[in-house]
Amino acid sequence: MRPLSLKLAAALVLGAALASAAGKGGYAFYYTPEYLRFRKRIVDEFKKMPPGRFSEFTHRSRADKGAGHKVIALTFDACTGKPGGYNKALIDYLRAEKIPATLFVTGVWIDRNRETFAELSKDPLFEIENHGLLHRLCSTSGRTMYGVRSTMDLSGVIDEMELNARKIQQLTGRRPVFFRSATAYTDDLSRKVAERLGMEVVSYDVLSGDAMKDDAAKISRNILEGARHGAVVIMHFNHPEWPEAAALKLAVPELRKRGFNFGRLDSFTLR
Repeated sequence: MRPLSLKLAAALVLGAALASAAGKGGYAFYYTPEYLRFRKRIVDEFKKMPPGRFSEFTHRSRADKGAGHKVIALTFDACTGKPGGYNKALIDYLRAEKIPATLFVTGVWIDRNRETFAELSKDPLFEIENHGLLHRLCSTSGRTMYGVRSTMDLSGVIDEMELNARKIQQLTGRRPVFFRSATAYTDDLSRKVAERLGMEVVSYDVLSGDAMKDDAAKISRNILEGARHGAVVIMHFNHPEWPEAAALKLAVPELRKRGFNFGRLDSFTLR
């Protein structure tokens, strides 16, 4: 039997990679030869490094300190959800109160809510950041939490981060600079990969409790109890049935009485 030519061998490898990618939620078209070469370079850089610590508190945000100035960041995830999975009442409240916020969105949510995403991305009140292509927990060893599907290796982490960053940049003209993994859990190696890709992993300081189905009063109390200068609050905006808007109507007036302003993450200094 004649040995395979280099060109044919490369074509077979690429074909196998694309076939594997085809099972990833119908996103096979992202796996271009250019992207596969790019991914391989990143994998080669990091493949000998251990996963490191696995935690939801791998990184926190702190705002610059200023005399008499207190700022808090409201951040909202859009995970997957159905078409129309959009809490319009919440966004309307933020707009009415002129409260800037950071929105972490997945590629899946974008595709199911294209018009809404386009509208939000044009609103200067909101900062669009990266919540992963398929809402996978980013783990280089396949660890998971809360039954959420995870990436299985370095390649999966790169796909989850980089492909959604490219997607957001293509649609908005701006590449995201922050990344939050599904469940906010990551390992140390995933954080290093994010930095190599030009993004910083952000977790949270204040767990609102909306995902735990707390009512508006409890969510409000959670926010007020955790509020401090530079704190990052985590909530969601892809569940119109959840009471985030009602909770903020209780919390925001009290936060303002305490002297807090609201800021997007891109106005913070992360360290």
